[in-house]
Amino acid sequence: MPRVTRERTVTATGDEVWRVVSDPWAQPRWWPHTVRVEDASEDAWTNVLRTPRGHTVRADFTRVEFEPPHRIAWRQELEESPFERIFSSAVTEVELSSAAGGGTLVAITSDERLRGRNRLGGFIVRRAARRRLDEALDGLERAVGRA
Repeated sequence: MPRVTRERTVTATGDEVWRVVSDPWAQPRWWPHTVRVEDASEDAWTNVLRTPRGHTVRADFTRVEFEPPHRIAWRQELEESPFERIFSSAVTEVELSSAAGGGTLVAITSDERLRGRNRLGGFIVRRAARRRLDEALDGLERAVGRA
């Protein structure tokens, strides 16, 4: 099943990066296609995403791992969503560590399990995940002001 990890060293400190990745309200600053965040609590939130065709779609997330200041993971709630017929599960994880030579090594992993015959499209989902995670890393560099 499609599991993709992308990593990059950013010049910001681990604390600066952690403040951005651990705050759901900050996702419009760095997470691809996120227009705004609604109903955010400590453990759950809703992203309003803009599709390439300009439509908006809501995606609900629940934090499933939280190890400050090094690791956070969230699960997309798929039941009764437009994503339910494609995915059986979708989890994103961000890990931070000190980079050799300074800065912070950021690794983002997307683990998306496909449902039914969609499993045959794993290569397409993997390619889209690589693109999304690279865009997230670009956005994170901008969000911490070190692009």
